[in-house]
Amino acid sequence: MRICVAGAAGAFGVKHLEAVAAIDGIEVVSVVGGEPDDIEGFAKARGIPHWTKDLAESLERPDVEAVILATPTPVHAAQAIQCLEAGKHVLVEIPMADSLADAERLVAVQRATGLVAMAGHTRRFNPSHQWIRNRVQAGELTIQQMDVQTYFFRRSNMNALGKPRTWTDHLLWHHACHTVDLFQYQTGEVASQVHALQGPTHPQLGIAMDMSIGLKVPSGAICTLSLSFNNDGPLGTFFRYICDNGTYIARYDDLYDGKDNKIDLSGLTVSNNGIELIDREFFAAIRDKREPNASVAQCLPAMRTLDRLEKSLNA
Repeated sequence: MRICVAGAAGAFGVKHLEAVAAIDGIEVVSVVGGEPDDIEGFAKARGIPHWTKDLAESLERPDVEAVILATPTPVHAAQAIQCLEAGKHVLVEIPMADSLADAERLVAVQRATGLVAMAGHTRRFNPSHQWIRNRVQAGELTIQQMDVQTYFFRRSNMNALGKPRTWTDHLLWHHACHTVDLFQYQTGEVASQVHALQGPTHPQLGIAMDMSIGLKVPSGAICTLSLSFNNDGPLGTFFRYICDNGTYIARYDDLYDGKDNKIDLSGLTVSNNGIELIDREFFAAIRDKREPNASVAQCLPAMRTLDRLEKSLNA
């Protein structure tokens, strides 16, 4: 299968290129860059035959069957729709949109075209979270609370590689999106109660730098989520699953019990790289002509919950 990666030179574009390199039968034939990328030099250094700063140019190529979008959040929905309307399958990085209306438009276009459209909800694929889900599905665990911390030190407009961004990140739509989807996915329910609080707005960035979110599903399980761009300490997202039969702590692709004993996840999946696993699911769904896990339609409930949380923040 021949694919295009848009936003290839960015932090997550590089992660997807590394993941794709580990998957047999996938060839990157085109990359799309933005300002101020040297996308030509980037492509030549990796032996990629075509490069451009215009997504439409890549979409016109008959050898491009599918697209991975690792582009700025504000253009995710429009570019995903552009890919589908050009007849290309698309995996769009999280979030698939930064508004509910745009997310609903994307889902409507996917349904009209019948193509595979998937959102980058990597947490569904991390082995640590898969281990928990398998036990929940088997009736061995019931989640009582998910306590989650998403912490960065990002007081200037920089990306995950420490390079300047051309757009502004957001704690709710970009980062809380991961946990909102995961909580509803793991419990199999949609939040019936939501509330959110945010701290002061950054004078230059124009976004809240701290946020607190609470969710509750009809069965009674709750999720407590703290997010910050002000945290000058351990960075990343840390998940604590408080269950009826044990407590578990997920740190990206690693999992520990409540006593901090590491749980052996070997043999659970073909890779411990969550991004590689989501890319594998995307390509498998295209080949098998089926809906993927984390399809845009499956992720729409998370977007609806985020919309409710945004209304709570603005109330």
